[in-house]
Amino acid sequence: MSLRSEQPRDHAAVASVHRSAFGADHGDTVVRLVEALRRDDPSALSLVADEEAGDVVGHVMVSRAWLDAPRRLVDVQSLSPLAVRPQFQRRGLGAALIRAALLHLNERGVPLVFLEGDPRYYSRHGFRPAGEHGFGKPSLRIPDAAFQVVRLSAYEPWMTGTFVYPSTFWEYDCVGLREAAHDQAESASGAG
Repeated sequence: MSLRSEQPRDHAAVASVHRSAFGADHGDTVVRLVEALRRDDPSALSLVADEEAGDVVGHVMVSRAWLDAPRRLVDVQSLSPLAVRPQFQRRGLGAALIRAALLHLNERGVPLVFLEGDPRYYSRHGFRPAGEHGFGKPSLRIPDAAFQVVRLSAYEPWMTGTFVYPSTFWEYDCVGLREAAHDQAESASGAG
């Protein structure tokens, strides 16, 4: 497997990865989000994982966001989405994509990277519950445990406040869980 920057020729393959990883309904939403982020944030970091045959089997995108800190708005990043084709999962591709993205962002001087995701998975990659570090959620629909952050070397202790998604995430309704999804998540975890 190799990791590299996404190229325009990869767009259809990346869409296919997201549809296979997220399922038909949610996958289409994620594909539209990725297309909009490419358009709305030309500086977004987009990496793909190729198998030996050259087929794209994984993708991660990290795009601009902000932290509404008491001193000023701080430019931060949002890691979303991350996907690996189901038949290539559990081989370390997602982890490799996350590591590569965080290394690149650290080199660019990004202080914080936020995400919404499974804490059992992302905690293995340095992400911690953001609320425990003084960061406010942009929506009450985000479960506390799912709202996570990793602090990179440019982070400074005064950088606290509320995480702010760009409008693109809101336009595609990709912030937090809606009631049906939240109920399913609680049922699956045994909390419901």
